[in-house]
Formats: sequence, structure tokens, C-alpha cells
Amino acid sequence: MSETLTQAAETLNEKMDGGFDGSAKFDITGMGTIMLDQNGARVADEEAEVTMTADAETFQSIIEGDLNPTTAFMSGKLTIDGDMGTAMKLASAMA
Repeated sequence: MSETLTQAAETLNEKMDGGFDGSAKFDITGMGTIMLDQNGARVADEEAEVTMTADAETFQSIIEGDLNPTTAFMSGKLTIDGDMGTAMKLASAMA
């Protein structure tokens, strides 16, 4: 388990303040995956309603609030596979 992923999960837990009403997976290219659901964020690879894939730099920019997830998607830096409605809910919750 990568220290970077663990730290990212902790940052998401602080940002989301208690979880997310849905299930989402962040797939960080070459590093691993972070699950986000009603139990909060954790380093895991499970089934999710939506999977969002990005490189580490893009993912870091998104969770730090420097890059809007919608902008990342529209520019091709973030790919989304699954329920777009869940992805949009997550983007709003992270704003």
C-alpha cells in the first residue's frame, strides 16, 4: 500500500467529512485505487457505481481543489466509467 494513496484517502476523508452517498473508485494510474462511499475513503479496489481514472498529478490537483473535476474530464485528464450522475454528485460534494 502506497503512502501516497493512504495520504490521499485521509485528505478525501477530511474533505468529504463522513463519506459519500454512493460508491466511487479513483484509479490512479500506476499507483492503485481509492474507494469512496458511505464509510469514507480508503485504499481498496472494489466494485463501484463509477470509476474515475487519472494520473497522480491530476488526481492530486483535484483533491487539493486546484483542478475542477469537470474541467479535468472535459480536457481529457480524467476519464469516467460508469454512472455519470454519481460522478457529478461526487464532484459537487468535493467542491
